Amino acid sequence: MRVTEALRRKGGSVVTISRDRSVRDLLALLAQHGIGAVVVSDDGASVDGIVSERDVVRRLHSDGDGILDGPVDAIMTAAVHTCGPEATLDELMPLMTEHRVRHVPVLVDTRLTGIVSIGDVVKHRIAEVQAERDQLTAYIAGGP
Repeated sequence: MRVTEALRRKGGSVVTISRDRSVRDLLALLAQHGIGAVVVSDDGASVDGIVSERDVVRRLHSDGDGILDGPVDAIMTAAVHTCGPEATLDELMPLMTEHRVRHVPVLVDTRLTGIVSIGDVVKHRIAEVQAERDQLTAYIAGGP
């Protein structure tokens, strides 16, 4: 399955936050939308970074709760792994595993058009395994 198909099924909306907003504002967005990461974008179209729940927890542990009133860009990951809409979810699996990322923004000509999460990839893989199982079951049931 291509990323475009996954985005068509789940929708292409992406929650973004500008780099100067507070980490407290970021936490409110995460809770409000029930998501695990937010793309940092000052204009809503470019990708300036990404920040996840994991980033917040690690910085809280190392720097204390003072980070909550600081800007998002103090804790964001600036080197973001991205993909294009023609990438396959199978191609994203090793990227996510190797780089230990759970969210991959989708870009078209450097413009943010969606985001794929590890949950999207797992959902796709489960559907593939189920389809294979159903085919094997049908083959065995219809066999000699």
